[in-house]
Amino acid sequence: MPPQVSAIVLAAGSSRRMGRSKQLLPLGPKPVIRHCLDSVIAAGITDLVVVLGAGSDEIRSAIDGMPVKAAYNHEPRSDMAVSVRLGLREVDAASTGVLVCLSDHPLVSSETVRSLVKVHAEHPGGIIIPLYKGRRGHPTLFPRIIIQDIFNDKTLRDVITDHAEVVRTVEVDDEGVVVDMDTPQEYDRILKRIVTGGAP
Repeated sequence: MPPQVSAIVLAAGSSRRMGRSKQLLPLGPKPVIRHCLDSVIAAGITDLVVVLGAGSDEIRSAIDGMPVKAAYNHEPRSDMAVSVRLGLREVDAASTGVLVCLSDHPLVSSETVRSLVKVHAEHPGGIIIPLYKGRRGHPTLFPRIIIQDIFNDKTLRDVITDHAEVVRTVEVDDEGVVVDMDTPQEYDRILKRIVTGGAP
């Protein structure tokens, strides 16, 4: 069976530090959540699950018409692992790998996603993590068989630690893998980059 990658975009966070839904904040002509989804879709991934939570009606409206499936996390204070488990239940059973994307990393390029998918095709048993100037970033691509460990009451960090021997880092020329957006100040820096092309 040839390698096949599905993606889970985690968008169920309550955005407490931001003070409003960061998934809906505008970056140029579209909201943050669409930047995340567009990069994954442009990379050629066709099986895509978005995990929604607080404010899901508005976010669902913002992505209406996009080729994605939705899962819902109704526990607003739950950890990320809960959302990953919900997303995993919706991905294609034939997938050999699962790309876990964070909706607060809207600058990740489709080229980076394609690079991770390419490495998965060459090394389907590896956990693939992008590296920018020595810093590990997001998203991470897990072999399907390994990410299933998250159902054993583990976090993504636990899964990576437990399988450290198969971790592969991929050097990318994409600062977006390490630029997140949790606070108004971080949003302002990213907005400046989108509008002016300057560094965040």
